[in-house]
Amino acid sequence: MDEKPTWSEEASTTFIDYGRYFVPDRAQQMETICRLIPPPDGPFVVMELSHGEGLLAEAILARFDTAVVHGYDISPQMRQTAVTKLARFDGRFHSHYFDLREHAWRRPDFIPQAIVTSLTVHHLDGPEKQQLFRDMHAILAPGGAFIIADLIAPANSWANTLAADAWDEAVREQTQQLDGNTDRFAEFERLEWNLFRHSDPDFDKPSRLLDQLNWLEAAGFTAVDVYWLRAGHAIFGGYKTGD
Repeated sequence: MDEKPTWSEEASTTFIDYGRYFVPDRAQQMETICRLIPPPDGPFVVMELSHGEGLLAEAILARFDTAVVHGYDISPQMRQTAVTKLARFDGRFHSHYFDLREHAWRRPDFIPQAIVTSLTVHHLDGPEKQQLFRDMHAILAPGGAFIIADLIAPANSWANTLAADAWDEAVREQTQQLDGNTDRFAEFERLEWNLFRHSDPDFDKPSRLLDQLNWLEAAGFTAVDVYWLRAGHAIFGGYKTGD
């Protein structure tokens, strides 16, 4: 496998410290993902790709008291933070190491009723995304959901400028609401976190939303749709037809 840029522990620290400022409408995004998971009629398993500090898993476990979440992440710091945060759920959260590009983790010893992921698929290029979508369809239980929250590639330069400006505005708004000042927005700018202004094509490879919707359908998903969109961030996905 070719050497690829990977997520650093410094980036993990930054995201834990500043994610609530830097991710547009993060609470609303998590609520949207939870509402898209089909209501279970008994015990069920959710697979989360790149679980981070465990916020989405926490929302899922709190909402569904029969759920078990198997989360995957490349960062030791994120994994330890999530395990500590979710210890109160009495063994219903399991953290596993993975590299998104590798394939061994795509053959789990359980059948997920839902697969969710946030801010990670954009690190794959187009063909890698298509393979991921096919692999997730193969392991998902019939009737299950595959829900993606991620950055998307604007279709042209005007849309890119719009997304960049909207992301700045979202962060400025959140920092003012949370802290009563815009100091964290200044940090957002200093860190060059807005990839629509500061792209790293070796690491960030967002694809157009239309392309990804088509790839989901080609992988076999039905009812493919977009559920939320703001500032170049989207929640989209589909469902696997039941037996």
